Amino acid sequence: MKRIKIIETAFRDAHQSLLATRMRTRDMLPIAEKMDKVGFFSLEAWGGATFDTCIRYLDEDPWERLIALKDVIKRTPIQMLLRGQNLVGYKHYPDDIVRKFVEKSYENGVDVFRIFDALNDIRNMELSIKVAKEQGAHVQGTISYTTSPFHTLEKYVEFAKELEALECDSVSIKDMAGLISPTDTYELVRTLKDETDLLINLHCHCTSGMTPMSYYAACEAGVDILDTAISPLSWGASQPPTESIIAGLVGTPYATELDLKLLSEIKKYFEGIRKKYSGLIDPISEKVDTDVLLYQIPGGMLSNLVSQLKEQNALDRYEEVLKEMPRVREELGYPPLVTPTSQIVGIQAVMNVLSGERYKNVTKEVKEYIKGYYGRPPAPINKEVAMKIIGNAEVIDSRPADLLKPELDKFRAEGEKLGIIKKEEDILTYALYPAVAPKFLRGEVIEEPLEKPQEAKSGNTASIPTEYNVEVDGELFDVKVVPTGFMEIGSSVKAPSGPVEGGVTSSMQGMILKLKVAKNDKVNEGDIVAVLEAMKMENDIHAPNSGTVEEIFIEEGDTVSTGETLMIIK
Repeated sequence: MKRIKIIETAFRDAHQSLLATRMRTRDMLPIAEKMDKVGFFSLEAWGGATFDTCIRYLDEDPWERLIALKDVIKRTPIQMLLRGQNLVGYKHYPDDIVRKFVEKSYENGVDVFRIFDALNDIRNMELSIKVAKEQGAHVQGTISYTTSPFHTLEKYVEFAKELEALECDSVSIKDMAGLISPTDTYELVRTLKDETDLLINLHCHCTSGMTPMSYYAACEAGVDILDTAISPLSWGASQPPTESIIAGLVGTPYATELDLKLLSEIKKYFEGIRKKYSGLIDPISEKVDTDVLLYQIPGGMLSNLVSQLKEQNALDRYEEVLKEMPRVREELGYPPLVTPTSQIVGIQAVMNVLSGERYKNVTKEVKEYIKGYYGRPPAPINKEVAMKIIGNAEVIDSRPADLLKPELDKFRAEGEKLGIIKKEEDILTYALYPAVAPKFLRGEVIEEPLEKPQEAKSGNTASIPTEYNVEVDGELFDVKVVPTGFMEIGSSVKAPSGPVEGGVTSSMQGMILKLKVAKNDKVNEGDIVAVLEAMKMENDIHAPNSGTVEEIFIEEGDTVSTGETLMIIK
C-alpha cells in the first residue's frame, strides 16, 4: 500500500489561476494554522506571480507575507515556485542576485523550492538548485510539460536524469495547461520511476477536464505526490479539488489518510474567500475548455490574459488571440507556455491581433528570446520571423547568465541613494523590479484590488484621477468620473483628446517606463521615442514620422490609456 502525499496550492497557484493572484496575506493567515494540521506534504504559498502582484497591485511586502505565514505554519513545509535564473521575474538575473535571493528565501521561510526553466534548459536551473541544496532545502527539479513534435518521452526522461545528477530530491511534472492525457501520464510517471530514484510529483491544471483521470493514472504508475487546491479555489484553470482527490483515493492502495472533516472546515473558510473575491473571477478561467488542447494556455496565464485584455478594452478579441498563440508558439520554436515564455508568446499574440499586422510591434522580450538570451529553444525558430524581428543580429548559444555582470552592489548603492532600502530584502525587490519597486518601497502605491486608476493629465504640476476600480462587498466595478464643468490646474499643455497630426499614440494601456526624447529633439521615422511597460513586457514606441518633438504630454512613471496621445512630432 502506497500513501499518496498532497501539496495544497490554495495560497499560491490556485488564486494565481482563478483570481489573477490577488489574494491578500490577511485572508491567508486566519486559516493557515488549521491548514498546517492537515498533514500536507507542503503548502505552496510563495513565488510565481505572487511577488510581482504584491508590490504592483496589493501594496504588500512579499517578504513580510512569507515571514507571517512561517510564524503560523509550524509543521508543514512552505513551498515556493522559482523560475530558475528568472527567479520571480521575467528575465535572467545575474548569478549574485540569484544566489542572494535563494539564500534569503530560505532564511525567511521557504522549505521546498520547486525550480523550473520555461525552456527546460538545465543551464538556467543549475545555480538556483545548487544554492537551495546548500541551504538544506528540499529541491524539486521541474519538467515544464508540453506537447509538440519536439517534446518526447525520451527527452523528458533524459532531462529528469540531468535533474537527478544535480542532486534534486524530487522531480515535478509541471503540466501548466492540463494537456497530459491519462495514457501519457501513466507512461511518463512509470518510466521516470523506472529510470530515476527520485520522488515523482504531478502538477496539473484542470483546464482540459482530463486531470482527475490523469491523477488516478499517475497513482497506478507509482506517483508519490499530487498537487490539489481546496475545492472553492479548484477546477477550471486551477488544480483538482483536494477533498475530491482524497475522497476518491479512499479504499484504494493510494489512500492519503488525510482528514476530510478538517478539510470541510477549511473549505467553509475558502467559500467566504471565493465570495469576497468573486468580482475577480472570470467565467473563462473557471470553466473547462477543451480548446486548451489546441491553444495550450496555462492556468495562471488564462486569468491574467482575460484581465489584460479587459485593461486594453479588447476582450472581444479573445478568440482571435487564442488562435494566434499556437502560430506564434510554433514560429518561436515551440516553447512550453509557462512564465516567462507564456507572457512572451501571449503578449506578442495580443500585439499581433491588436495592431492588425503580425510582428509590426514586437516586445523587447521577444527580440531577446530570438537572440538566445532566454536559453535554447526546443526547436528551430522560424527564419523569416527571426529575420523580420532581429535582422542579422547575433544569436548566442552560451548560458545566458554568463553574459551578465554582477549587479547586487549596484542596486544596493542605487537603492540607498534613493532612500528606499530599509532591509536587505529591499535590495532584491528593487533589483528584480526596478521600474515598479521604488514607488512601492517609498510607500506610494495605493492599495487596490486591480490596476492603478487612470489619470487625466492636467499639466506638469498635478493630475486628476478620472477612472477607478471600486470594490463593494468584494465585487469590483469600473467607475469613470466625467467632469460636468471645466477646471484647469496649473498652466501647462494638456494632451489633445482626439487624433492630431504628428501625434504619437499608445497602442495599449501601460506605464511609461522610459522617455527617450525631449522637447525640440529631432527624430527620424522609426526612432524609439519611449518605452511602454504593458502586461509586464517592455514595448518600444516608435516615431511615426521624421521631424521635431513639438510637445510631450507624459512623464516616466505615468499610466497611459490605449490611443492616448503621448507627444507630437512635426
